[in-house]
Amino acid sequence: MSILERCDTNGVAHLQMNAPERLNALSDAMLAALQAELDTIRTDAAIRAVVLSGAGKAFCAGHDLKEMQAGRQSEDAGAAYFADLFTRCATMMQTIRALPQPVIAEVHGIATAAGCQLVASCDMAVAAEGTRFGVNGVNIGLFCSTPMVALTRNIPRKQAFEMLTTGAFIDAARAVELGLVNRVVPAESLTAETTALAETVAAKLATAVRIGKSSFYDQLEMPLGEAYAFTGAAMVQNMLDRDTNEGIQAFLEKRKPDWPR
Repeated sequence: MSILERCDTNGVAHLQMNAPERLNALSDAMLAALQAELDTIRTDAAIRAVVLSGAGKAFCAGHDLKEMQAGRQSEDAGAAYFADLFTRCATMMQTIRALPQPVIAEVHGIATAAGCQLVASCDMAVAAEGTRFGVNGVNIGLFCSTPMVALTRNIPRKQAFEMLTTGAFIDAARAVELGLVNRVVPAESLTAETTALAETVAAKLATAVRIGKSSFYDQLEMPLGEAYAFTGAAMVQNMLDRDTNEGIQAFLEKRKPDWPR
């Protein structure tokens, strides 16, 4: 049994973290498995969207604290281990953003600390009713500084700061209000609803979605004028794609586009 299971259907790669006994903690093994699979998916033209979920009663409880404590062999060794751990985690989180395919988190139970960071790093998220989210490291004396990076790019700063400094959980309804997740659904419908969203995205022209995802994040970091110039160039690139031409022509002729599958 693998620590990360993959199943592909209808152009969607379903990745399930499979360490339920440890609440799918981001152990060294889990980080390595996620990184390897995301790197594989990046160049897989058959995959147009990704769903990330967790087995058992929780989505992800963050870093593996027992493993982290074991890495604290001495001050020097601990510093090297922790620096490497957080670098590897940051690389994996940024790989999600850099992936050509949209990534959707399918969240249930809890998503805490780096687990909440994982949700925030995904392009979209669907949560089951009753799911709780938190950046709770402050409760054990460890401020969630790296999860803060993704969290503050998802929700307003005062609400993020409150979560980070109180260590309090928010529920799924509040997560929707703040923009951390897209929608909340009954637990029994979670997989079906997330899959439906992923398959809707997967049915679009892959070239357009790839250009769009990259442009979406890049333009957010730019001044207004620069963003318009950048996205204008992206639209030129998109318009010149032959499959875009087919999509427009099909719309004008009131038929379905003949796009590659």
